[in-house]
Amino acid sequence: MEKDIIFGIRAVIEAIQGGRNIERILISQNVQGKLAKELMDVIKENNIHFKKVKPERIDWVTRKNHQGVVAYLPPVDYHDFEEVLEASFDKGKEPFVLILDGITDVRNFGAIARTAECAGVDAIVIPDKGSVSVTSDAIKTSSGALFRVPVCREKNLYFVLRHLKNRNFTIAAASEKGDKDYRKVEYKGPKALIMGAEDKGVSGQLLKLADAHVSIPIRGEIGSLNVSVAAGILIYEMVRNLD
Repeated sequence: MEKDIIFGIRAVIEAIQGGRNIERILISQNVQGKLAKELMDVIKENNIHFKKVKPERIDWVTRKNHQGVVAYLPPVDYHDFEEVLEASFDKGKEPFVLILDGITDVRNFGAIARTAECAGVDAIVIPDKGSVSVTSDAIKTSSGALFRVPVCREKNLYFVLRHLKNRNFTIAAASEKGDKDYRKVEYKGPKALIMGAEDKGVSGQLLKLADAHVSIPIRGEIGSLNVSVAAGILIYEMVRNLD
């Protein structure tokens, strides 16, 4: 992970509660408030080494919105996709897999992961090249959700989708030119959603494997939604019948 750090009070709390291995935490001497107290309680409960430092020490580590807290941790562990699938099936679940094709903006990635965690998505799959990875910025934007949703990094998304089709997954691909209104598709059984980059969309190779090319009706003049917003709409539609 970039610099092997995470920053921000909530992100660090979520990392600890999510079971991440934290090496040490630096806390600015001027950090106060209810959330800061919650952080200290969690640190002490989990016996994690921490140190109070001057504010400029934190600024030296990162200039980003750290809220006076930085945690050092080993590089992130990506999950084995097949193991994640089997674990979901073993629990009696019908897995929901989110596949991100060529998304490069870490803030979009973090926002999508946050929605995915809230909606109960079982795994996020990203390619190992030409894509986002789990960085400190992504973790901060996700509010720690990236520590709670398994992220799998795969060499070939095409083979991932072929594998899902062989296991009878319903596969939907988001597309501005999609011929199906997202509200008129039945998302039964195990399912997968493919989201593509805002500029290129889902690649043609992956579109061919999708059971439905779904679109979100646009009534305004801008013509398209931010990918994280579109993902949120589609994810919650796909899990709506589970409630």
